[in-house]
Amino acid sequence: MPPLILDARFYRSTSGREPVREWLKHELSPGARQAIGTDIKTVQEGWPLGMPLVRKLDTQLWEVRSRIPEGIARVLFTLAGVDMVLLHGFIKKSDKTPRDELELAKQRRNEVHA
Repeated sequence: MPPLILDARFYRSTSGREPVREWLKHELSPGARQAIGTDIKTVQEGWPLGMPLVRKLDTQLWEVRSRIPEGIARVLFTLAGVDMVLLHGFIKKSDKTPRDELELAKQRRNEVHA
């Protein structure tokens, strides 16, 4: 069976904000944005993928793992049909995904699947 091609889209809050888009545009260097974008495109074109690029965190919740000049970036996403919904992005500073980052992504995942 050929890989599924996913359409990436940004999670949008009820107020219309797109936090992952804002994070990419305002907090990261152009090189970091390019590296993360390349990794997201790899996931879109090769789904399902596993380590080292993608890791499952919870039910319907995965992370794209990107090495960037600023450190290690994570973009947490869920699937809604063929949409890869980008829920949350952050720079990882420790080995374990911080609980507050994970909880925020779970909350957004639950909104997408409500």
